[in-house]
Amino acid sequence: MDTTPPAAPPGHRLLHEAAGACGDLGTFIPHAIGAMAVAGLAPAGVLFGFGASLIGAGLFYGLPMAVQPMKAVSAVLLTGQLSPGATAAAGLMLGAVMLLLGATGLIGRVARLIPQSVAAGLQLGLGLLMGWLGLRMMLETPWIGVPVAVLLLALPRLAPRLPAVLLVLPAAVAAGLLGGVAEVPGIAGFAPGLPPLVLPQDWGAVRRALEFAVLPQLPLTLTNAVIVTAILCREMFPAQAARATERNLALTTGIGNLLLAPFGAMPMCHGAGGVIAQHRFGARCGLAPALLGAVLLVLGLGFAESAAGIFATIPGAAVGALLLVAGTDLALSRRLFDARPQCWPAIGIAAAGTALLNPAIGLAAGWAVEAARGAIGRRRTQA
Repeated sequence: MDTTPPAAPPGHRLLHEAAGACGDLGTFIPHAIGAMAVAGLAPAGVLFGFGASLIGAGLFYGLPMAVQPMKAVSAVLLTGQLSPGATAAAGLMLGAVMLLLGATGLIGRVARLIPQSVAAGLQLGLGLLMGWLGLRMMLETPWIGVPVAVLLLALPRLAPRLPAVLLVLPAAVAAGLLGGVAEVPGIAGFAPGLPPLVLPQDWGAVRRALEFAVLPQLPLTLTNAVIVTAILCREMFPAQAARATERNLALTTGIGNLLLAPFGAMPMCHGAGGVIAQHRFGARCGLAPALLGAVLLVLGLGFAESAAGIFATIPGAAVGALLLVAGTDLALSRRLFDARPQCWPAIGIAAAGTALLNPAIGLAAGWAVEAARGAIGRRRTQA
């Protein structure tokens, strides 16, 4: 059923954009809080990086373009294998590679070689990953997670004009505080300041960043953050997606990381799941990421030391519900239902490789299946 809100007055439209801005918090909160509270990245740098990137993405693309932490880098960071300096080195190297791929046009050539069935499989696998993570988070506190998921699914159908996320998340925070799941944060006064300059201290940090972060992350960024995101934007926003090309997505990823990594930002990229999540909860234009970016920018430049505690008041189960709903939407793409039966093996292999291993392996496996199918078809024709 179509859950797109009907035409609404400007005030209602603003509320829906604000609700959509919250849609991708399921990806942002766990990684950003972990980077600040566990890995020791300066909160000012992390929040300033995301804030500036989100505002830039909203203004440039004019649609709810996501800006997310790079997942492989974040995973290594949270296990204590990267220092802040090595994290900055990873951001600089990844930014340089993405800028090169975008500037030379190589990323577009790669994208044109990907069959539609493989793209559908990548979306299915990524959606399953998001949904599974969300379900696990929900079940940690099911008395919060399940009602939140039900309300997020039901409200857009029962009352399309109501911004579901803006109603449900505050209720989840209240339930978490009353139930002892979260604590009221101590908020320090306004303390303006710029993020600190962070650079790798030696070549050992650079080598560590290359081995543990850059090489594992590149395939994920090329597939999910660039190729699948561009395909998704063309399908969901045909009138607005002229700028959301593979080349531009690679360029903005590269430029953003090169500019912001030296200020302590996490390595960042775009993401298909984030676009789906913002759209699912009401966003239809670039105002949604710009709104979230403005909030993060204010927190980063004025309330950096209190930011982690503020975000921690949102129960993990509610964050999981956001992930589950958005993951389901990503997995069940129109391309999946329109696929012909002979495409199903490639879709299934690509999805399984993505969900069980990583998107790069899913892409390669699905590609191999399609190549084999094409070769068999040519032999039959020649015979």
